[in-house]
Parts: sequence; structure tokens; C-alpha cells
Amino acid sequence: MPKDIILHLERDPSRDIARDFAASIAELFSAHLTAVISNFEANIPADALGDLFAESEAEARGAIERFELAMKRGELSAESRLVLGTPQTFSEVARCFDLSIVMQSDDHKGINNSILIETTLFDSGRPLIIVPSNQREVLKLEKIVCCWDGSRTAARAINDALPFLKKANAVELLIVEDEKTANEQVLRGTEIGQHLARHDIKVNVKTIPAADRDVANAILSYVAGGSTSLLVMGGYGHSRLREFVFGGVTRGMLSAMTVPVFMSH
Repeated sequence: MPKDIILHLERDPSRDIARDFAASIAELFSAHLTAVISNFEANIPADALGDLFAESEAEARGAIERFELAMKRGELSAESRLVLGTPQTFSEVARCFDLSIVMQSDDHKGINNSILIETTLFDSGRPLIIVPSNQREVLKLEKIVCCWDGSRTAARAINDALPFLKKANAVELLIVEDEKTANEQVLRGTEIGQHLARHDIKVNVKTIPAADRDVANAILSYVAGGSTSLLVMGGYGHSRLREFVFGGVTRGMLSAMTVPVFMSH
């Protein structure tokens, strides 16, 4: 059960929903919430950038003030930190927490969290929830959809998400039928379903085809057509000399997701 949660705090006030979403999770599990915002290091000396660095720090401190004010309205155990570092710094800090929360990139606003999400997912050793840029509500657990293909990362994600699954009103196991799953989908769905049943979690198994082997779009279309509160899936990718590269499904999901996504690697 998550008792220590870390949030990447957003500068833009229009993205404060990530803060409120994280607070709702902390409230659900009576957890401590730590909000971290970074002034990322640059190769250019600070004095050469002058006003840009000053403006960045002012925005960061403004976000901290909004966070602290919001936390005073409730009874959460919470704290905030302003750190100097890189996206890698956040992932290293996240290793000492149960769960990380980061908001999706927003190309329309020029906000790119891709590197931050990559390093946190692949290098923190902890599960991560990515909040979509279109999110308007705090966490609701009406229905959780778990993607299942029998892989190590899918098993890790479902196991890490158990505290959420136990609190959900409904849990679905989603199997996307492609060349990897077509021959064993029933067996694998049955086995993981039995495993979850031993945790007192009842699941409904859904199988959908992936047209032209496009698994990401198949998943996105499925969750868009229902009342999915949270999507659980393994984060696929690899590291090449510590340069993290998303797998195709993970990349597709993160670029077009419309519901919060719980990922583990």
C-alpha cells in the first residue's frame, strides 16, 4: 500500500490538477505526499541566462505556494521541495518513495515531460502514474482496466497496482489479440484472474483484436469507449548506454492517453 508518494509539481497553474490528483491518492491511502519541483541544470552559466533563470525560479516558488495553500485546506501530511538538477535527479529521489506521479506532456503549451517520464519509469525502480493533460477530476476508482499479455512488465504493473485494484468498484483484464497472445489468451487470462481472485479481486476478462498489430490504438479506443478510471500496464522499453527508449506501445500510449495510466517497468 502506498504510504509515501512523490509528485512532480507543475509550474503552470492550469496543470494544478496533477497536484489535486496526487492529493486524492494520498488521501485514499492516508499517505504522505512530497511535491518536488526542479530548476533543471543547464550547460550555460546562470549569469549568462539572467532573467530566464530568475523567472524559472519565481514560477517554481509560485507552484510551491499554490501547493502549500492547497494542502492547508485538507488534513494531509505533505511537504514541498525545490531542487536543482536534471530529470535523472527526480528519478533518483523517487527511489525512496512508493509511487511517483507525473503529468503528461502538452505540446500545445510547449511542455515536454517525456524525458522526465522515461527516467522515472525506467530508472526509479518504482511504479509511476502519468496524469493526462486533459484530466479534470481527481482519482476515481469506478473501473480499472489492466492490460495483460503475460509479460514480466505486465505482471509487475498488476502486482504494484494491487492496492488500487482492491479499492476499485470493477476491474477488467484487457487482452489485446495479436501474434503474441492469440494462441494462449484464454489460459493466461484465466491464470492471472485466479491469482487476483486470491487477493479478493474479481475481474472480467475482455479480449479485443489489434488491427494491423497496432496495440496502442486498440487499447486507446477501448478505454475511450468506457468509463475507465485508471489504466494499468507495463512500461516497455530498453536502455542503450543509459539513454532510455520507449517501446512502441508505451510511446503510443503516452502521446495519446486520455485516462490516468499506472505503469511499472
